[in-house]
Amino acid sequence: MSLQTASVTGGTSSETMLKLKQFMSNRGAVLGLVIVMTLIVVALFAPMIAPYDPQMMGAGRRLQPPSFAYPFGTDEFGRDLYSRVIYGSRLTLLIAAIAVGIALAVGLTIGLIGGYAGGWTERVVMRLVDVVFSFTETLIALAAVAILGPSLKNAMIAVGIATMPFYARICYSTVLVEKNKPYFEATVAAGAGHARILFLHLLPNILPTMVVVATLGVSTAILAAAGLSFLGLGAQPPSPEWGWMLSAGRDYFSRAPWMMIVPGVAIAITVLGFNLLGDGVREILDPRQTNRR
Repeated sequence: MSLQTASVTGGTSSETMLKLKQFMSNRGAVLGLVIVMTLIVVALFAPMIAPYDPQMMGAGRRLQPPSFAYPFGTDEFGRDLYSRVIYGSRLTLLIAAIAVGIALAVGLTIGLIGGYAGGWTERVVMRLVDVVFSFTETLIALAAVAILGPSLKNAMIAVGIATMPFYARICYSTVLVEKNKPYFEATVAAGAGHARILFLHLLPNILPTMVVVATLGVSTAILAAAGLSFLGLGAQPPSPEWGWMLSAGRDYFSRAPWMMIVPGVAIAITVLGFNLLGDGVREILDPRQTNRR
């Protein structure tokens, strides 16, 4: 290994360690990481953690309050809410992965092409994004579910479509900033091809920003999907999805408030965790945040 290569490797390692220390010094980010990692572990080992099948009726008496045997109580069918919340974490992660994945992939492609191509391509592509962006995310998601039909899968697709314009606009703006930097002008002057410029120069420089946006967007996707399920347009019974569990508990709130409190708290803690984690990721990946320190 040459001295130059060793110097670059050492510099990269030092920078990584510095960012890791910066992240660990942020108590909110660490708390968010703990919440998210706990959610992942619970989702992976749900069959071992949950004492009952989440769809098993008669696991206990109907509307039984929280107790040692049933920590979160039971619902109107005698199903164990603790088991349903545990299995619901799997659906939450699935919603986050698919909805954000769709929004990020489509938005990144549109923003990258629109910002790089310029001219009439930029005007046509971005004006179409502006048209979609003029509608609220809720309205777009409701329209998409109305077309595709109510189901958890369609709700995830709808949330991804609804949030895509935001990712496209962020990506487009970032590409415009990168095009004005010296390295981009030098690459064009050197005669690099379009594919090389896009995938070897532009994409690596805009990915950190898009990762931050995606991390912060997870909580939005979870809330949007839970809202659709709450309206009966997302997950359908007997699925242990937290938004649907909230909806099912409305009619029993006066007799069994835990039916709404338990999934509501689960959603709140999960959203808080992803928001705190997203803030921490933004601080270490966004150079503007680093320069402010």
